[in-house]
Amino acid sequence: ERFIQTTLREWAYARPYGSSDERAAAIKPWTENYNLRRPHSGIKGLTPWSRVNNLLGNDS
Repeated sequence: ERFIQTTLREWAYARPYGSSDERAAAIKPWTENYNLRRPHSGIKGLTPWSRVNNLLGNDS
């Protein structure tokens, strides 16, 4: 639910898009940033990607 709210606020309705194609093209860079580079407070400042890749806690 949090992901959906954030997606709507920061990607879907963050700015007016000229077309559906333009909006569709904008989702990939936004999603990559959200998952690969953006720290998330709910997972102790990790990115979702780093958290998923370290579910067992073996990586430092």
